[in-house]
Amino acid sequence: MTSNPLKSDENKRKLKKEAKNDTSENQQLSSFEKPDVSHSESFHRTEALETVLNDTSKEINVLLSKYAHVLSERAVMDASYIAELEGILKEACSIEHHLKLKRENLRFRFAALAGPPQSENGLSGK
Repeated sequence: MTSNPLKSDENKRKLKKEAKNDTSENQQLSSFEKPDVSHSESFHRTEALETVLNDTSKEINVLLSKYAHVLSERAVMDASYIAELEGILKEACSIEHHLKLKRENLRFRFAALAGPPQSENGLSGK
């Protein structure tokens, strides 16, 4: 009878060891399987990330080219405004010059109408 309890204890220990070995083997197998799964998952994530980055890069390039186009259009408009303002300034300068000549001409006319300036000596001689 004493051998029965010993045998049952030994059987229990063996079963526990086998269960532990089976569990550790399953864990080892699953740990070997996981890198393959996570590696392929990582690969797919990397591919997805690369496509997102490529798409984003393309969108940024399109926006930058649009921005450059708008800036070049504005530069052309600014150049045309500058040319127009230069024309206006030249016209204003020519008008100013013309008005100065007219003013001088009017001075001479008024001076001629008023007569020569009389000096005090000329007044006392009369």
